[in-house]
Amino acid sequence: MSSDFENYEQDFAVLTAEVTGRIGKVPKLVGDEKKQMVANIEKQLEEARELLEQMELEVREIPPQSRGMYSSRMRSYKQEMGKLEADFKRSRIAYSDEVRNELLGDDGNSSENQLIKLREERAHLLDNTERLERSSRRLEAGYQIAVETGFKLYVEVLPMCFLEKGSYRLKYVYIFTNTLHLL
Repeated sequence: MSSDFENYEQDFAVLTAEVTGRIGKVPKLVGDEKKQMVANIEKQLEEARELLEQMELEVREIPPQSRGMYSSRMRSYKQEMGKLEADFKRSRIAYSDEVRNELLGDDGNSSENQLIKLREERAHLLDNTERLERSSRRLEAGYQIAVETGFKLYVEVLPMCFLEKGSYRLKYVYIFTNTLHLL
């Protein structure tokens, strides 16, 4: 039984070495060659998963007293398989980015273009913030003048309105005091 496991181990080692080499080539290829390489790698990864399953079945058949050593080897092979799949995924993402860039006509300077665009947006935002602050200061100054003028009118005009009799003047006093409360 352990000889079958060792044969599977050798096959797994050869297969993972081939996959590792091919994953490194994926970013350098273009067009149909790249698509074919990706398809081949996917097939080899599936074969490697099947080998791991076969190895697990062999480990289950090994007597419990010697199973520990094989179990630890299986854990390391599973970790290696996980790393291979992650590397392949990264190479496919790089492949996807290249295809996307080709379709969109991006020449690879997108990060530089984005940086320039961000700087322009930041400068525009700062200009707008400064303009808003200036407007706020002008509004506050206008409000202050209105309050001071309203107080002056309240002190100077209101007593004169009480001296004059008539309903017209009383309405004016009522409107004037209500306007002051709004300020």
